[in-house]
Amino acid sequence: MHIHILGICGTFMGGIAAIARQAGHRVTGCDANVYPPMSTQLEAQGIELIEGFSPDQLLQFETMPDLFVIGNVVSRGNPLMEAILNQGLPYTSGPQWLGEQVLFKRHVLAVAGTHGKTSTSAMLAWILEFNGYKPGYLIGGVPLNFTVSARLGDGPYFVIEADEYDTAFFDKRSKFVHYRPRTALLNNLEFDHADIFADLTAIETQFHHLVRTVPNDGLLVVNAEEPALERVIARGAWAPVEHFGQDENNAWSLLSQEGDGFAVLQAGKEVATVKWALDSGVMGRHNQLNALAAIACANHIGIAPGDAARALAEFKNVKRRLETIGVANGVTVYDDFAHHPTAITTTLDGLRRRVGQERILAVLEPRSNTMKLGIMKAQLPSSLQAADKVFAYGASTGKESLGWDLKEVLSPLNTAETEKAKVYDELDILVAAVAKEAKPGDHILVMSNGGFGGVHQKILQAINQ
Repeated sequence: MHIHILGICGTFMGGIAAIARQAGHRVTGCDANVYPPMSTQLEAQGIELIEGFSPDQLLQFETMPDLFVIGNVVSRGNPLMEAILNQGLPYTSGPQWLGEQVLFKRHVLAVAGTHGKTSTSAMLAWILEFNGYKPGYLIGGVPLNFTVSARLGDGPYFVIEADEYDTAFFDKRSKFVHYRPRTALLNNLEFDHADIFADLTAIETQFHHLVRTVPNDGLLVVNAEEPALERVIARGAWAPVEHFGQDENNAWSLLSQEGDGFAVLQAGKEVATVKWALDSGVMGRHNQLNALAAIACANHIGIAPGDAARALAEFKNVKRRLETIGVANGVTVYDDFAHHPTAITTTLDGLRRRVGQERILAVLEPRSNTMKLGIMKAQLPSSLQAADKVFAYGASTGKESLGWDLKEVLSPLNTAETEKAKVYDELDILVAAVAKEAKPGDHILVMSNGGFGGVHQKILQAINQ
């Protein structure tokens, strides 16, 4: 079958493309911007890429593709999509294709939640891989224990990052309703994606749609510390539920140890100990809970907690999750995807636990759709409390402008004696200010869900100069 994918260079749709190619299909695709690293990864697998969405590309094929798979970046008015509709050509969404063609015959382990999906999916996939299960997986990032972000796999198991964002312009359900998991992890739940969800209740409804798809011989692994998830389960659960969290009364709990290690407790009894490698890039209580949840999911398919813990001792995190980018004159620069206030808080907490009293300079670009709408702006000051200095980037004009006053929002961090937070609308001036402030032994944490203008390397270069 010849599959042509619209929006192929996104992490999710690029993963779909790789899996389809590994399944033996001819795969081509297009996107508005075709560039590395995704373009390189796809072309290496023999996938032909076309720049843009011109309907003229339909004329390039000797025979018309058998199916068009549509990414959720594509909307009505897209010229290629309009041509597909006008010509009555067959199309479907990425999640639906994956569910119907790949996942329907597998034991799916789905990782859902507002935060930590990518890291936790990578942990779970690695636990299965380390223990010889050869799983398929699709992860919304680049897991450092693997060479690619998605693969078909050889065994009956498939680990998937289960996103609550909508499926396509013609299917406004969350992606994860298409996956039909047998093991479902509900890791956390907060309000996010304000561009498509009216409120938290709307997201809880989508999570309950996911719960409804889990068979009664499956398993729901649920974070007991999340009130929103308890409301979801209270609507009805037809599969067994195992809770995890800090409380020993949960089915799964943990006891933190020196450093970032922790003991795993099952029904209050210690059954394993997790000790991260020093170069793992994994730190903080949130990652301990992520790992605990992954261990509980792996246990459901027969991997003992001790065997899962041995896998995690060799786990390396995902790119852009507290990833060390470089060191210049004794100053370490990290990159992290954090853009929601809770993610900012947990990321800073993890780094603080690792570096102790050494200074953390937070460099923030609030650019997600939710942040641009100003929905979470009131939570930003408290989320940044653990940083010693804050350098925020928010253009005041142009298409990238926030539409609200970032300087005013962060003003609670400042006092008459100390200006902790500064805001810049020119990237070069921000870089110069960070480089001037940085001293040997400092840690610069860059947080954005975009490329941030290559600010990481610019800061390293400025410090070296």
